[in-house]
Parts: sequence; C-alpha cells; structure tokens
Amino acid sequence: MKARTRTYSRVTREALIMMGGLIRLTRKQLKISEADLSERIGIARSTLQMIEKGDPKVEIGLVFEAAVLVGVPLFVDEPSRLASEIARIHDRLALLPQSVRRSRIEVSDDF
Repeated sequence: MKARTRTYSRVTREALIMMGGLIRLTRKQLKISEADLSERIGIARSTLQMIEKGDPKVEIGLVFEAAVLVGVPLFVDEPSRLASEIARIHDRLALLPQSVRRSRIEVSDDF
C-alpha cells in the first residue's frame, strides 16, 4: 500500500517558513550556534535545520521549544501572559455547547 503524501495550504507552509526564519534570525543575532541550540533542545542538528527551514514534519513542540529558547514570542508578546490567555480561552470554551455533533434521529418504536 502506498503512503499518502500530506499536503498543506499555502498559508500553513508560509507560516512554518516564517517561524523557522524568525528562529534562525534570532539565533544568529544572539550568536548561538546550531550545535549549541540543538543541544539545549535535545535534538540533532539536522532537526534544528529542518525547523529553521519550516519543515512541517517536525513536531510542533520542538518548534515551540526552539522559539522559546531564542526568545521568539508565541501568541503573546510577554510569556507571563500565556497563562491568563489560556484561562480566557478555557472560559470561552466553557460557554459553548458541550457537543457540536448533530443530534441523532430518534427512532420511534411505538407501534
């Protein structure tokens, strides 16, 4: 059986390239070598290179860890605000209906 090749939208690909580029730019501005950063993350240098190229096959947690270690902001300008933003999202989710599935058609078995 042939493996299915995953395709990504243009926006997704561009966002990955942008994040990777920001990580690489910031790493270089801070004069951190690929070897040093990859060691801090606990990954191979080749994986860091994939992150910096925007390869979608890299685990998102590794991309975020690389970003955090070099100081690229994730979702908010100040990391201390993440907890309050998470709480706000959970509050908004709590206001939504529990289920988004269509209701099942109830079978009438009353003869």
